[in-house]
Amino acid sequence: MVIYGWAPDPYAVALTSAGLLIALVAWLPLALRRLPLSLPIVCLAIGGLIYTGPYVELDPAPSAHPYATERLTEFVVLVALMGAGLKIDRRFSFKGWGASWRLLLITMPLSIIAIAVLGMTVLGLSTVASLLLAASLAPTDPVLAADIQVAGPLEGGEDTVRFALTSEAGLNDGFAFPFVHLAIALSLAATTGEAWLGRWLSLNVVWEIVAGIGCGWLVGRVFGWATFKMPGDTLAKTGDGLVAIAATFVSYGLSEMLHCYGFFAVFVTALTLRNSHRDHDFQRDMHDITEQIERIAMMLLLLAFGGAIVNGLLSSVGWVEIAAAALILLVVRPVTGLIALIGMRATLWEKLTIAFFGIRGVGSFYYLAYGLNHGNFQDGERLWVILSLVVFASIFMHGLTVTPAMRWLDRRHGRVAD
Repeated sequence: MVIYGWAPDPYAVALTSAGLLIALVAWLPLALRRLPLSLPIVCLAIGGLIYTGPYVELDPAPSAHPYATERLTEFVVLVALMGAGLKIDRRFSFKGWGASWRLLLITMPLSIIAIAVLGMTVLGLSTVASLLLAASLAPTDPVLAADIQVAGPLEGGEDTVRFALTSEAGLNDGFAFPFVHLAIALSLAATTGEAWLGRWLSLNVVWEIVAGIGCGWLVGRVFGWATFKMPGDTLAKTGDGLVAIAATFVSYGLSEMLHCYGFFAVFVTALTLRNSHRDHDFQRDMHDITEQIERIAMMLLLLAFGGAIVNGLLSSVGWVEIAAAALILLVVRPVTGLIALIGMRATLWEKLTIAFFGIRGVGSFYYLAYGLNHGNFQDGERLWVILSLVVFASIFMHGLTVTPAMRWLDRRHGRVAD
């Protein structure tokens, strides 16, 4: 835009836009706290408005930038996993985390089977494409689920529903990876004819899970000692919560060098770091910085997603895709969630809430980008459309219902809302 020979400096425009973005990230959660709206919904709307302007020429579609999409979504999920692990007050135990194991070992595999069947029968996708879609959509998202997660460290509010959904989102991002790798292995074997089963079981299932957990625990122990127990001046005395980001990068970087699951490693690092000194005020500092960085990165990603939708990302969607998305969100997740929670000590309304709020989001984008970048799939464009439709619907459906649902549940159990 030029006015009397004057045009705004792009750098100045970028700085102004960045400042407004950061201000929105800080203010919007407070403004939306009592409204039946979520921050992701507002981000999508803003992104759509930005990309309707005449001066934005960058194509924001994820398929147009496959490797950038993989790396950006990877970064957002990593920071979210660190934040999720730090905010959980409950000590890790197999019995105390019973709801987590139910959702992880029953709900997620059943969801993968159901979505894969839908992909082959309703959507007409190939077997390997259906498996990749199912593996991408089965895990719940640690990024967009802030409204249904536990509060920050030492803040209380860790009821059955919030703990189950937080721990599930932290763990199932790692457990989904073997199924993504299975889809990749099958897609490559279809063209090369190489044997894949032994390598998949030994490397992608056993080694990468066990080594990821071990790597995360070791990094968490080292950072826990340096932060709270090292003789002399510990890292906690700096008061700088960036220690959590350092632990995130070290944990993920080492796990990648060891060829194991970095998402597992980061979440386990966070849990171990939190367990090093559970009641120290520095836990809040570390959590707060991860939450702030996560929100900024998430907002950038959702602005692009909103722009991609305005630019026609979902223009090819038909009734078949809409029906599949509805079945995934309204049938597959609730039914498989309730099956997993049979016999658990919780009220019916708590079980229904846990089963319903299986939010799909940034993690699903990452898995699909990773699978398409490393495998050989013929239906890439259509997979992006279907997955984007499910995430878009999840953002609106869960975003509009989460505030009234959680406030109603809190009142029902005699807890103070918010």
